[in-house]
Amino acid sequence: MTCIFLVWCFLYRTNNREPEVGGYFLAATGFKKFGYTELQKATLGFTEEIGREIGRGAGGVVYKGLLSDGRVAAIKRLKEANQGEAEFLAEVSTIGRLNHMNLIEMWGYCAEGRHRLLVYEYLMHGSLAENLSSKALKCDQLFETAVGTGKGLAYLHEECLEWILHCGLNNSSFSRIRGTRGYMAPEWVYNLPITSKVDVYGYGILLLEMVTGKSPIATFQTVDFEGVGEHGTPVTSVRQKKNGRAKGEGWIEEIVDPSFDCNYDKNNMEIMVRVGLQCVEEDRNVRPSMNQVLEMLCKEGEHDKM
Repeated sequence: MTCIFLVWCFLYRTNNREPEVGGYFLAATGFKKFGYTELQKATLGFTEEIGREIGRGAGGVVYKGLLSDGRVAAIKRLKEANQGEAEFLAEVSTIGRLNHMNLIEMWGYCAEGRHRLLVYEYLMHGSLAENLSSKALKCDQLFETAVGTGKGLAYLHEECLEWILHCGLNNSSFSRIRGTRGYMAPEWVYNLPITSKVDVYGYGILLLEMVTGKSPIATFQTVDFEGVGEHGTPVTSVRQKKNGRAKGEGWIEEIVDPSFDCNYDKNNMEIMVRVGLQCVEEDRNVRPSMNQVLEMLCKEGEHDKM
């Protein structure tokens, strides 16, 4: 009887073991599971040098890496080393169910010991943040980029099977502040319940950054941008300049990035500012949803073209 029991246990564990096909753990995530040594080699030991480190945020550092199959990847090394493997795999599985043209494709992950890493496709033309800081985007590309980014967020908020915030793959119960300083909604500071409106706030800051050319991170507590809000955003200054004109005319010229040529579309710039200011209202209940944001952007944009 003991032998039969041991054989049954062995067969049960074997049959219920996570199926692995060519390194892909299909049952749990649908992604390839990379070894830590393999990713360490791909990034040359996670070298923090120009060209190798391509991003850094509250969640971790992103490195450029060359995988063993020859693909160039963006490898994010997460800081949350204390996160359990089951919780991490649940989040990875959630990412695996995302499917939108405006979201970066994920290729795999690493959950080895206390190491937690994500492997993404590498953006040859850089991230949105890099393009904004380097002034690589032309004026006529800004509005299109704003709409595309908004569509990606709207998908995460309202079209996914699970509710997802851009600042983290969690529900409304957060253990700590998440996000990048300058884009963070007041809810984080006042310890209010976190909803999708925190992403709406961050998106509004992004719209104002596109128009003004001033990063909320770079302008934090600087003399250059008086009236910057307590979170290091140009909200107060933009609102004052917009409302400073008695007839409401000519205000956009005082706000638009001076590096733009004179041929920019003033209507589109005004739309982005108006929508951006609605998104960054301190009262989250006053802020629109991302679907409403898209309706305003597209409707007003089409109206101005008529």
